[in-house]
Amino acid sequence: MVIALALCAMAADLVTMGAAAKTTLQAVSEGLTCQCGCGLTIANCAHPTCGFAIPLRQELQTLIDKGIGRDQILVSMRRKYGEKILSAPTTEGFNILAWVMPFVAIIAGGALIVLAMGRWRGAPDESSRAVQPQADQFDPALRRRLEQELRSRL
Repeated sequence: MVIALALCAMAADLVTMGAAAKTTLQAVSEGLTCQCGCGLTIANCAHPTCGFAIPLRQELQTLIDKGIGRDQILVSMRRKYGEKILSAPTTEGFNILAWVMPFVAIIAGGALIVLAMGRWRGAPDESSRAVQPQADQFDPALRRRLEQELRSRL
């Protein structure tokens, strides 16, 4: 039992050390969108003299050097600049719709296509068959009278 607890504690230490080792400027700056108007992340901003990305990269490196993790840095940047700084929407609150709606739209569209195809391929209904009456539906006496009148007019 003691050995199992010790192994769990060592595994937890390795996981936290691995998470701290993974905090790099590249990893953090890919999670943030540049606000200069280029539409790219801080890591990929192509402007060599960008007034936003260059100072922010220096700030991010300072925070990383202090030992702050990626998630904590992203939360602080979100507080400072708002939701627009994040390169991907969070999975909380109203932002869940940004993750869910594309899948809902695809499923709904597929269902509509299947329903439409089912209606197009369906058998003709009874009303379309009733449009053309069959010959045996008329009264024989009425048919004879109609034929006599048609002959007399010719």
